[in-house]
Amino acid sequence: MDKEALQQLSYGLYLVTSAFEGEKAGYIANTVFQVTSSPPQIAVSCHKDNHTLEVLLKSGVFSVSVLRKDTPAGMIGTFGYMSGKEVDKFSGVKTAVKTSGAPVVLDSCVAWLDCRVELTLDLGSHVLFVGLVLESGILSDDEPLTYDWYRTKFKLLSPKNSPTYIGSGTPGASAENVQQTAVPAEQHAEPEDKEPWICVICGHVYYPEAGDPSLGIPPGTPFSDLPEEFRCPICNAGKDYYKPLG
Repeated sequence: MDKEALQQLSYGLYLVTSAFEGEKAGYIANTVFQVTSSPPQIAVSCHKDNHTLEVLLKSGVFSVSVLRKDTPAGMIGTFGYMSGKEVDKFSGVKTAVKTSGAPVVLDSCVAWLDCRVELTLDLGSHVLFVGLVLESGILSDDEPLTYDWYRTKFKLLSPKNSPTYIGSGTPGASAENVQQTAVPAEQHAEPEDKEPWICVICGHVYYPEAGDPSLGIPPGTPFSDLPEEFRCPICNAGKDYYKPLG
């Protein structure tokens, strides 16, 4: 079976959030779709390893924010590649509470839907939630972010918990770009060493001339001289997930 055929299906990119007894959780989803019009219901798919699943199962409510096309890569990195058990994903993010009580993310979004879970279906690696839309709103007339545009522009990898993840020996790698992204830094040509390097997970760019003083890396430090334990400051990916920006 050629799994790349599955990547020809169309998707958007969304923020799915929930809350229970003061604990907030959220993740980036590309599997959100309308299933009925009367009553208005949508379905979302959540991996069993996601912290959000625990919160969603307890609360029975969720919200969906439709991301803008120009959503910062850092926001996608935080909600898509980091665990809510380790970081506060909502720090510095504008939210509102609507009918269900789930936090609705307003930053970098074009629309939102507030939902109550009506049906839960165990699908193996994921759980499918069908929610009744209690309230919804439009935030802007900007173009929404699609999964195809995200992959084409940034050449970024699908998270391992994504329904569209295709394993190829590298965590989170999709078949079409694993060979060009998960390559040890020392295998790249020397002239590229002083160029900016980009994290293929979240889009963070490391500029050798600037270094990263916050991490104790002085200006002028080539990428190859970064310590092996270097991690992306946005999504916590290792050096193997960086490639020359050019």
